[in-house]
Amino acid sequence: MATAFLEPLLAAAASGGSTNREWLAGVREQALRQLARDGLPGPRSEAWKYSSLRALGQRRFEPGDAAAATRNVDAGLLELAGVEGPRLVFVNGSFRADLSRLPSLPGVELRTLSQELRDDADGLRGFLDRVHADPADVFARLNTVLAADGPVIRVAAGIVVEPLVHLVIVGASASADLAWQLRGIVELGAGASLRLVEHHVGEAGHGHFGNSFIQILLRAGARLDLLQVQNTPESASLVRRTEALLESDAHLEMRSIEAGARWMRHDLVVEMTGDRSRLVSRGVFALHGRQHADTRLDVRHAARDTSCDIVWRGVADQRSRGIFHGAIVVAAGADGADAQLSNKNLLLSDQAEIDTQPVLEIHADEVKAAHGATVGQLDERALFYLRSRGLSRAEARSLLTLAFCRVAFDSIENAALREHIDAMLLERLPLHEDEVGQEPTSP
Repeated sequence: MATAFLEPLLAAAASGGSTNREWLAGVREQALRQLARDGLPGPRSEAWKYSSLRALGQRRFEPGDAAAATRNVDAGLLELAGVEGPRLVFVNGSFRADLSRLPSLPGVELRTLSQELRDDADGLRGFLDRVHADPADVFARLNTVLAADGPVIRVAAGIVVEPLVHLVIVGASASADLAWQLRGIVELGAGASLRLVEHHVGEAGHGHFGNSFIQILLRAGARLDLLQVQNTPESASLVRRTEALLESDAHLEMRSIEAGARWMRHDLVVEMTGDRSRLVSRGVFALHGRQHADTRLDVRHAARDTSCDIVWRGVADQRSRGIFHGAIVVAAGADGADAQLSNKNLLLSDQAEIDTQPVLEIHADEVKAAHGATVGQLDERALFYLRSRGLSRAEARSLLTLAFCRVAFDSIENAALREHIDAMLLERLPLHEDEVGQEPTSP
């Protein structure tokens, strides 16, 4: 059953542009039928148990932004300290060549989904034909139906890309509430290497709903270092999905900083299908006021001698709410897998709440696996020590909280970038005990 949220989006999809690729038209039609049939997940959906979609279902958003190509954007939003290489900018889901930097790099393609759909849509098979049968994946379905643009980054086999590539996803203010979609593809050939920053920012104003979906394919022996920085304004609601497929000996190192948006959901799905592939994931969400952040990490070991090392931290101040779901599945035949997951969380207010759900399923032999989760508060002895050194209580709280968060990004070699993230977290977390927000809300 369609809701106020889905009605205008489904109508736009039904009357939207067609494609001359039968396979793509079929995938979109199937996703559209699924959306019309299933609607938004309700309270019985385990995947949405802690993040009700009821309020979102009652809101109406204009589908897309016809003025995205000319909309003014604060140039300062596009900058990130220590990042000066190639840059792809998307505003409300649409590519902006005038704001981007696209130098010619040997063996590297920096293109857009709209270009690919026009010039070589068949090259997107294996990405856009992904079917999401689970009704809980409602926003992946919506993205499949409506997304018309996004980054397409390809690195040829054996190419090591030296400059840091900067992907900027902007939610710009408009005269009405907007719902925009973005679909991105990152494909690294055998033995290729890339460092990528996925940077979400925005302008305060009318609330927008952003739905971004990034798909990653790492061929044999490829390596991707991915830094995700989400710092959108609190007028925004944001759903993100990151899917990665790792072939043999591939290495994905992922760091995620979640600090913005009033309501945020991020699904990270990683499947290791090649022997000896490896995932390293470091992340933190830092919340205050009425913010709500739901991070869901699903990792599947589907080959021999694969490994994952996952460390996530959560911080909630005032009356914010955070959710972390970390699930690792070691499939039958994935012998020799090494799966490690740690989730530690910090409550800075009696009104804040964090729910953590570590899950470990093992169906193979000779597996090393461990998982753990904690929720606690700042150490009063450490606070006392820092105050005895002349720091105010607020300064001491800031110092200890930053140290707790830095596990997500302290291994970044770029000092200017580390300092930028420090400053961003300090700005997002006032860390004053007398600053109490209102009740956390749905989008």
